[in-house]
Amino acid sequence: MTDERPEAKGPRPPRPSGGGPRPRRDRREQTRTALLTAAERLWAERGIHGASLDDIAAAAGLTKGAVYSNFAGKTDLLLALMERITSDRTRTDVCEELHAAAQDADLTGRSSRHDTDDAPRRLALLLVEFWLYGMRDYAAGWRIADWYAERRAQLASELDPADDVPPTDRATLTMALDFGLAFQHLLDPTRVPTDLYRTGKALMQRPAH
Repeated sequence: MTDERPEAKGPRPPRPSGGGPRPRRDRREQTRTALLTAAERLWAERGIHGASLDDIAAAAGLTKGAVYSNFAGKTDLLLALMERITSDRTRTDVCEELHAAAQDADLTGRSSRHDTDDAPRRLALLLVEFWLYGMRDYAAGWRIADWYAERRAQLASELDPADDVPPTDRATLTMALDFGLAFQHLLDPTRVPTDLYRTGKALMQRPAH
């Protein structure tokens, strides 16, 4: 007596889809986005040296291994965050965002001065942190300086020569006014209004006579 098993009949069930490279890329992108979002919030609240990679991973609901599988380290994560900020705000100035936020607060009757989840304030805090990190870490400093140089070049490409001042110099002065005034405004919003930025910007970017 032989042990005969019945042959399977009918078409084979289709193989489950979703295991290819595209879903893996999607999951990786979701992980990177979660880490960048957590880093942006924590570094604005605590400073770059006040929030470790462990803290960022925990805030994103991930492990520290997820950080190192997507970024080489803290500096790499920081530069990726700077690139994301640039792509999101390619034509927006810090003071302009602060001014718009103040107007919204006036309309709603709420002030967001001490709310670190407010986007303009968070951006200003991050710019301070980026600068401080670059000043303290020589290896990262030149890469952060390159990021600022790219922003200046982008702004300069939109300007025309005026009063014998080349666009690159006017872009540098415009960014200095934007950042410097924003930092003063966050500490003293009454005596340093964001309206001053539009006045200074108009003076530095006026066309040649």
